[in-house]
This record gives sequence, structure tokens and C-alpha cells, in this order.
Amino acid sequence: MKNIGFLSFGHWTPHPDSHTQSAADVLHQSIDLAQAVEDLGADGAYYRVHHFARQLSSPFPLLAAVGARTSRIEIGTGVIDMRYENPLAMVENAGAADLIASQRLQLGISRGSPEQVIDGYRHFGHNPPEGTTDADMARDHTVTFLRHLNGEGFAEPNPRPMFPNPPGKLRLEPHSPTLRERIWWGAGSDATARWAAKYGMNLMSSTLKNDETGEPFHVQQAKQIQEFRKTWASVGHSREPRVSVSRSIVAITSAQDRAYFGVGGNEKDQIGNIDPTTRAIFGRSYAAEPDVLIEQLRDDQAIADADTLLITVPNQLGVDYNAHLMESIITHVAPALGWR
Repeated sequence: MKNIGFLSFGHWTPHPDSHTQSAADVLHQSIDLAQAVEDLGADGAYYRVHHFARQLSSPFPLLAAVGARTSRIEIGTGVIDMRYENPLAMVENAGAADLIASQRLQLGISRGSPEQVIDGYRHFGHNPPEGTTDADMARDHTVTFLRHLNGEGFAEPNPRPMFPNPPGKLRLEPHSPTLRERIWWGAGSDATARWAAKYGMNLMSSTLKNDETGEPFHVQQAKQIQEFRKTWASVGHSREPRVSVSRSIVAITSAQDRAYFGVGGNEKDQIGNIDPTTRAIFGRSYAAEPDVLIEQLRDDQAIADADTLLITVPNQLGVDYNAHLMESIITHVAPALGWR
């Protein structure tokens, strides 16, 4: 069995062929798609977070709205860029959204991807201390966020408060008692996967990572998962970790599918640079008839090793079409691979 959800980048553009002409379209359709896939029997609705872009950005109002309109599926992010976050405000926002969703949030966080603007986090009031990097700042924000999610009091109460206080130092409210166990780190390298394990975060691995061995993407990603689990075991955490991977997968079952995705494309891993010093490997896309797709996916080592699979969806094609794509995978592909 495997948890299967969608991952939406939330693109919108005022183009005649787009079903998402505006930010309002994307937000409403993100909620509608979550409802649709819950009805289909899928397990999760996940959203990318990008600032200064025509995509989804502030996640917590959306997560709370999805939580209020659904009852079963996991609701998550992939990922929140911690360079931009005030960790204490994020504890409050995440706690409120999680309680609205009856404790179903699965928050993916990380350093984030290359930005639309230069040092965009500085516009949000965050500057790395002298001698450190923005990645260091993201990890510092994360450690602070994790510490306060535990719900321990740390703030000295006013001796003459407006409202009565419980005894002792005060914590941030609202507090969600289980959210700390549902935080995931989006790791781009083996080293950051090990770091996530040390801090007791689940592992979220996307369709790209640092090219560390020159091997096929799915092999490198499987090794990353192994490194994560090995470190987790050595630390001695009391629970079993979770691992998710994301993929672009289309089961071609209609003429419309073939028109959109049946002409070939990114069927091999791609090598590129995500910044001047980082060589990355981008995992291939999968688009084929179900019987062919089943055999291709059977060889993907990382999917086999993960408990959660996130399917990246072309959100600009609309709710109905993306629900169809998810239904095709759940119906025609997942059972043959033992995912259902």
C-alpha cells in the first residue's frame, strides 16, 4: 500500500488556453481539486509555495480552507521556503490550520528553490547573520520552528495580564499536539536528508536532487532514502519515519490525454545547474498507456522505497482534467503495482 496524492504548483496566467486566469482561480480550484481527489479515494492534496511568482504563495489560508472542506485526505506543502518565514508566527498559523483540518496537515519545509527575485527573503525582513548563508538561515528558522511546535512554555507572563494565564511560562497558541511529527524536510542532497533525520523530520524528495554519483535519478534518490533511514535509526527516534517522492506521471487513457502528453518529451533524466555551483539531476517524466506505465514504474527504486507518492499535476488544465489524471493512476496503475 502506498499513499497517493497530487502536488500542484498553482500556476496561473491570463492566457486564453489556461483554466487558471487569476490567483483567485488557482485558490478556488486548489480547494475543488482536493475535494475531487478525496471523493476518488486518493490520499493527499499538496501544494508548492513560491514567492514573487504567479503561483501559490501564502499556504496557511489555503490549507485551512481545504481542511474545512474535506474530511479524510492529508493536506500538505511541498515545500514552504523557510528563508521567508518568521518561525514563531508560523507556529501559530500552522497550529490554527492543523486544528481546522482535524490534525491532517503534512507540512513540507526546506531552504526552498532558486527565487524569482534577488534575495527575496530580504524583502520579508530576513537577513542571514554576517558570515552565514541563506541556507544556514533557513535551517536556523527551522530549528526554532520545530522547538516551539513542541508546545513548551518559554515566555514570561505579564504579572497583570488582560486575561487569566495558566501557571508557568506561556507557549504559543493555538497548539496542535501532534503536528511536530508531521513535519517533512525537502532534501536536495544526501547530507540534508541526514540532517532532516537527526531532527526527526520526515523526508520529502522531489523530482530533482544534487547529482552526487552520476547514476540514474531514481537510483540516487533511493540511496538518499537509505541514508535518511540509516541516520534515523542511529539517532533512535521513537517512531517510524515517512518518506515521499514526487513524479510527473500520466496514464494515457483517452484521446485528450494523447493530445496533451502522447507526443513524447522528458523520457530521460536531465542534467543541469540550479545555481552556478550546484549540478543537479532532474528525474524523467512518465507518460504512456497503463500497461507500459506499470512496467516503467516497476523499475523505479525510489518509488518502491517511499510510502508516499506525490503526482505533479498540470493545474492550468483545470479541476476536471486533473481529477481524471489522478483517477486513471488510482484505477489503472496503482493496483497492478501493489499501491492499492
